[in-house]
Amino acid sequence: MAEHTSSSIMIEAAPADVMGVIADFGRYPEWTGEVKQAEVLAADDQGRAEQVRLVLDAGAIKDDHVLAYTWTGENEVSWTLVKSQMLRALDGSYTLASVGDRTEVTYRLAVDVKIPLLGMIKRKAEKVIIDRALAGLKKRVESVPRG
Repeated sequence: MAEHTSSSIMIEAAPADVMGVIADFGRYPEWTGEVKQAEVLAADDQGRAEQVRLVLDAGAIKDDHVLAYTWTGENEVSWTLVKSQMLRALDGSYTLASVGDRTEVTYRLAVDVKIPLLGMIKRKAEKVIIDRALAGLKKRVESVPRG
């Protein structure tokens, strides 16, 4: 990723539990807020999503786009934009690190929209997206009963 924004959060769960929520695209509309629809278009031989169509409604930004996902081991997933109505690029990743019985999740994101935006405004938008996503992920993971 070229210019990107990143942030981290600590979640009271094991990395496998966190990645389980991240990988469950069908449930994104239940906890992300901005994602109204999510559909896995292609999966790898382990059942992990390779391409996902997402319909977003984030107020000023409404978009229908497809992302390609790359899974690196058990603790990292990254994505790149395949096609979009509003975006020129959407590259991101979640990296998970075990810290005792908790998980530190780092989210990196680089967005480029087809309409002109000042770099400062674009970084602010990335930061809002990241902060909302991490807060939603933390709430979702920590509210799911684990055995």
